[in-house]
Amino acid sequence: MEIVVRAAIIFGFLWLVTRVAGRSTLGELSTFQLLLYVTMGDLVQQAITQQDYSVTSGILAVSTFALLTIGVSWVNTRWRQARPLTHGVPVVIVRDGDPLLDVMARERLPANDLMAAAREKGIRHFAEIDLAVLEADGKISFFTSTAGSSGSAERPSVG
Repeated sequence: MEIVVRAAIIFGFLWLVTRVAGRSTLGELSTFQLLLYVTMGDLVQQAITQQDYSVTSGILAVSTFALLTIGVSWVNTRWRQARPLTHGVPVVIVRDGDPLLDVMARERLPANDLMAAAREKGIRHFAEIDLAVLEADGKISFFTSTAGSSGSAERPSVG
């Protein structure tokens, strides 16, 4: 039973870490970050099982994580109010061609990352963007208009 309690505590801690890390951070992991998260998995295993290498302990720990994940999904489907807490909400980061720098700072999204994402979508100038939304999963959705595509001089370019 101790392994189940330890797994539940570590699950909560890892959930908190991923929420604090921010969606732009989790949207695209660097090689170093990926290695860090994989290494963290081994450290978590040791914290949960206290160096108990039995098959039963491994099955209990993984089962606890699986059941908690299913439980969070079930809560999200039953109570929509829980979804913003567990998964986050989309946030507008560009409105009418103007980047919302205060929102971007709060979400820890550098302007260079926004510019790179816009270029990947073929957007050359911020004036082309009616709305850009940082989704809960870290991806950026762009809504553009053709009216701003003439390359207005007062709007900064994306690259």
